[in-house]
Amino acid sequence: MSVAKLEVRGISKAFRQAGMKQIPVLADLSFSVGDFEFVAVIGPSGCGKSTFLRIVDGLINPDSGSVLLDGVTVKGPGHGRAMVFQGFDLFPWRTAIDNVAFGLEMQDLKAADRREIAQHYINLVGLSGFEHAFPFQLSGGMQQRVGIARALAIKPSILLMDEPFGSLDVQTRELLQDELLQIWQREQKTVLFVTHSIEEAVYLADRIIVLTPRPARIDRILEVPFPRPRCEGLKATVPFAELRREIWNMLKSGVAI
Repeated sequence: MSVAKLEVRGISKAFRQAGMKQIPVLADLSFSVGDFEFVAVIGPSGCGKSTFLRIVDGLINPDSGSVLLDGVTVKGPGHGRAMVFQGFDLFPWRTAIDNVAFGLEMQDLKAADRREIAQHYINLVGLSGFEHAFPFQLSGGMQQRVGIARALAIKPSILLMDEPFGSLDVQTRELLQDELLQIWQREQKTVLFVTHSIEEAVYLADRIIVLTPRPARIDRILEVPFPRPRCEGLKATVPFAELRREIWNMLKSGVAI
């Protein structure tokens, strides 16, 4: 039997705030992600989605349970994972191409090789001609393209995306959704994608993991039945609306106003 790309086994996590008892955040999360699969994680605000993604990345240790990437237990930050954040998190003193090359500097590559790889991914995300622009000279969508290129440049086994389009306007968000699908199909990466947007999850993912309110447990794991490649017109179809409504009905009892 082949090993799953990512295995999450019984992950639980609680935080303790000053003067307060422990606050449980995650409770016994278990699932697996296949090679080249695109899986979205959605749940009520504050349920622990971002905490979970940081555990997968090795930035936070779970209280119990384990995460395995390619059959190897994740015990801290390391090779094979790359994160794209909602905040663009670019170095303001670096140009676009130098931001993309940052992760490559940790791999002891020659400067010329780093430049060549970074340029390839700059081109891939559609930023040719903006290599030498600083972040303040780029729009929000362009900055997030740099962030995606930086993550892809280190050739990770899995791409972790934490609300990557959440701070963008609607038009830019929808354009980047299509661009991400094209890049994913071309690069054949496994993606774990956290989002608050039901529509975004349905449009992008092969499967959707729906979490309960905190402490987050898995409510359901839904297969997305729509064939690929997908296009914008899918969002206007009745089956798309029905799946979106089904997920909303699962979530709305845990959404606080």
